[in-house]
Amino acid sequence: MKTPVPTLGNPQNTIEVLKKYNFTFQKKYGQNFLIDTHVLDKIIAAAEITKDDFVLEIGPGIGTMTQYLARAAGKVAAVEIDKALIPILQDTLSGYDNVTVINEDVLKLDIAKLVNEENGGKPVKVVANLPYYITTPIIMGLFEKHVPIESITVMVQKEVADRMQVGPGTKDYGALSLAVQFYADPYIVANVPPNCFMPRPKVGSAVIRLTCHDEPPVQVDDEKLMFKIIRASFNQRRKTLANGLNNSPELSIPKETIIASIEELGKGASVRGEALTLEEFAALSNIIGRKLQDLREENLR
Repeated sequence: MKTPVPTLGNPQNTIEVLKKYNFTFQKKYGQNFLIDTHVLDKIIAAAEITKDDFVLEIGPGIGTMTQYLARAAGKVAAVEIDKALIPILQDTLSGYDNVTVINEDVLKLDIAKLVNEENGGKPVKVVANLPYYITTPIIMGLFEKHVPIESITVMVQKEVADRMQVGPGTKDYGALSLAVQFYADPYIVANVPPNCFMPRPKVGSAVIRLTCHDEPPVQVDDEKLMFKIIRASFNQRRKTLANGLNNSPELSIPKETIIASIEELGKGASVRGEALTLEEFAALSNIIGRKLQDLREENLR
């Protein structure tokens, strides 16, 4: 291994690199660079990175966490959207021969193909200090595309981390809680104050680890239908579940089918979506799917 450049992760070294390249922060990319070595150590420890691991890092910035990952992992692929950061990354990562930097938008990148080519299709670990404005699309994209992933350890807005791990009946419970818990087991590793970043974000942050399930915790016949039902039931939180489903542009289910399905689930007409567990959403989805299939068969007769 070549001699590494100074380790980033403290304010002084970070400022030096930014000055050297005359770098200006891009608001549109939600850039907040970590400047706390204790937090970086916590992330690496929580992700349980070993030399056997292939790690996908999203948004490496100037390479602060990438350096830590490169020392701990067998191989790292770092996906960075900002062209201005590529020469900086070539410099800060010049001492590591196990890192590949990819200048792409992670939402447009074929990650399953990357994992297949770089890791033989074996599950990878995702580690990231995510831009807060696209946290949900990134995490949901990884899950919905069924990329082989062992765990996702990410820095996110504190409020979003809370939302990922709560259950029914709480104000933070919603479509994101259910989606994350369908695919993974969420665990908040640490809360991180704004002064651990440059520039300082206006909100608190948290590191959350999502350990992906080998098998989903509930049996559902049609995953897509279930998530349409979940989204519809939280799009209009104040409405009853029946009205939420009936008003959804994503669903075209007869009102009587919706009411009959909710009754079959054993719930009253006034029940709201926020009262249902993941198991109940899966059961409701299976009931509705079966009734819709019966209707289609009737129409064919």
